[in-house]
Amino acid sequence: MTNGQVDLKDLLENGVHFGHQTRRWNPKMRRFIHGERAGIYIIDLLKTQELLREAQEFAEGVARRGGTVLFVGTKKQARDGIKEVAEAAGMPYVNHRWLGGLLTNFGTITNRIRRLHDLERYDREGQLDLLPTRERLAARADLERLQANLGGVKHMSRIPDAMFVVDLKTEAIAVREAKRLRIPIIGLVDTNCDPDDVDYVIPGNDDAIKSCLVVTRALGSVVGEGRSVFRAEEEKARKEAEEKARRDAEERAKREAEEKAKREAEEAAKREAEAAAKREAEAAAAAQQAQAAQQAEAAAAQAAREAQAAQPAAPAPEAPAAPAETPAADKPADNRTTTDSGSEGEPTA
Repeated sequence: MTNGQVDLKDLLENGVHFGHQTRRWNPKMRRFIHGERAGIYIIDLLKTQELLREAQEFAEGVARRGGTVLFVGTKKQARDGIKEVAEAAGMPYVNHRWLGGLLTNFGTITNRIRRLHDLERYDREGQLDLLPTRERLAARADLERLQANLGGVKHMSRIPDAMFVVDLKTEAIAVREAKRLRIPIIGLVDTNCDPDDVDYVIPGNDDAIKSCLVVTRALGSVVGEGRSVFRAEEEKARKEAEEKARRDAEERAKREAEEKAKREAEEAAKREAEAAAKREAEAAAAAQQAQAAQQAEAAAAQAAREAQAAQPAAPAPEAPAAPAETPAADKPADNRTTTDSGSEGEPTA
């Protein structure tokens, strides 16, 4: 088997072609039977190979879309193979006992799964060892029981998208629940089973360990590949989303910076315009004040001139009069007498 492809030699060597005894058969399996030998039906491996490929394509498609395929095989021959393949593919499985209501009453089962997680955590942390003996033994017994019945589905958070079953008769309850919920079923169907119960029939021997294992591995390999593709695409989408978020953040920061710069420039221009307007207003006010002062000075000067012009002219100042000649009588007597001729007379006694 390479890359999930199984050839006829693999099917033949692993005994997939051996059916049940001819007296234990379901007539609906007639179309998948090649013939009979020694009282045992021989399954047509060409049809097995063809139908296995169809089932693989379907299961891989489910896994590629991020869906879940539940592997179910509780019979001894299939138990180990189911666990090995499902764990390798990262899918849930049931390989011990199918709990009734696992699908149809998933809410209640979820509570039990939660209980399993709690007990496992207590066990890891050593809290179980701190309990009294009776409670500790009861808790460990509950833990072992839950691990056996639900250990394979403890990470299944929702109803599976498909289910693979080994032996329809043994897993009749699981098949019935899946049909009720319309979950597609892939089944390894032996000649004693009703193929109408499953959506993808893989005719083959469900009683031999090798036969169960080769079919389970063939299906599990493509499921694992599909899941890997989904995870890779998911990781790619996550990185693209992160890159887009980073670019968006950068563009947003750039826009915010540009808007901030624009706002700052507008505010600066506004402040400059306001300052210029203020300066112009102050200059205009100063000019008005200066003009008003000039006008006031001019008015004052004009008023002064008008007031001066309105006053009467002052008379011209008169020259001072010459002193009048004093009459002779008024002159003091002179001790000397004069003659008519103008000579000096003798002083009198």
